[in-house]
Amino acid sequence: MSKPNANELAAKLPPLQVDGRLQQLHEYLSAEDFDAAVITASANVRWLTGFTGSNGTVVLFASGHDDSGQALLITDARYAEQAPAELTVAGCKDDVEVLITRRATTVASRLESAARLGLEDSITWREQLDWSSAVNAEILPLSNTVEQLRAVKNPAELARMQAAAAIADEALTATEPMLRPGVTEIQFQQALDAAMRDLGASGPAYDTIVASGPNSALPHARPTDRKFQTGDLVLIDVGATVDGYRSDMTRTFVLGDPDDRTQAMLEAVQRSQSAGVQVVRPSVTGADIDSACRMSLASEGMEDAFVHSTGHGVGLDIHELPTISALSDAVLTPGNILTVEPGVYFSGFGGVRIEDLLVVTDGGCKQLTRYPKKPLVPLAY
Repeated sequence: MSKPNANELAAKLPPLQVDGRLQQLHEYLSAEDFDAAVITASANVRWLTGFTGSNGTVVLFASGHDDSGQALLITDARYAEQAPAELTVAGCKDDVEVLITRRATTVASRLESAARLGLEDSITWREQLDWSSAVNAEILPLSNTVEQLRAVKNPAELARMQAAAAIADEALTATEPMLRPGVTEIQFQQALDAAMRDLGASGPAYDTIVASGPNSALPHARPTDRKFQTGDLVLIDVGATVDGYRSDMTRTFVLGDPDDRTQAMLEAVQRSQSAGVQVVRPSVTGADIDSACRMSLASEGMEDAFVHSTGHGVGLDIHELPTISALSDAVLTPGNILTVEPGVYFSGFGGVRIEDLLVVTDGGCKQLTRYPKKPLVPLAY
């Protein structure tokens, strides 16, 4: 039986349709008295139009402008055929004109009547200077506007993330027998990434983390030539990408029988992660989830070893809204997809993190990552 490829897998999923998304942005711009906006973040351009090329800028005209409601997709000659084709496939029925030019600011003459122009945070300093000198308009930040719209996933987006999560689950199951003394972190990472591609992913969702022994005390460690050893904590942070959408999961294993300190860390993080997941439902804030995880660890005397935020949204980007941290006032709503991932880390000894990907539902949440939380790896065979 032939292995599925990424295109075949995507073709089996509900089609991604973007119609109406530019209108959502148009309504926001009009309500906030923007005359136009420049969208440069590649994930935002893709979400709004369906265009997947590496060079794309969207200019959207708001109410009151001569071209109100019209959008320009600006790209270069490499995508002269791809851009309009992808917009058609994505069902982009909004009024979008594709322009082929090397510099987005060549459309500045179309913005002569614009008094307030919004630019995304992703724009470079050079690009901001170019726009400032090209248009006679007040330049204003358009911070997280499209990202807020992207935070609520539709069924087609959810289907891709479910598929990505299932692939990561299956790939880790397939490679788990390699969790043995003598295998290196890099060897395990390479096998895990290959397994995800074999199962139909276009690739990993990010640089897969495999960290063993004292390396597991580094929350974002990079795999090394270190060989697994008996008694090691092995932290594996893995996700797959399906049709642009990502998954995210962390499991921590111990090779053989854990000592008392290791066992206490594993149990404390499992309880903390469970406490956070139980809080996830509509109307709670990111800070509520963070607090639940931290209070659980505080009861174990390990709160100071939790050195990062509790989670984040996932989608076309691996880190997106909503944020899940002590400072987050993001209010969850059905369709948000996010991680809950507390961890504890002790320099020179090791670390434990457990992470699941969750979708917020009307009544609570549903777990997308299903790999068992079974940390003990018996070595007597």
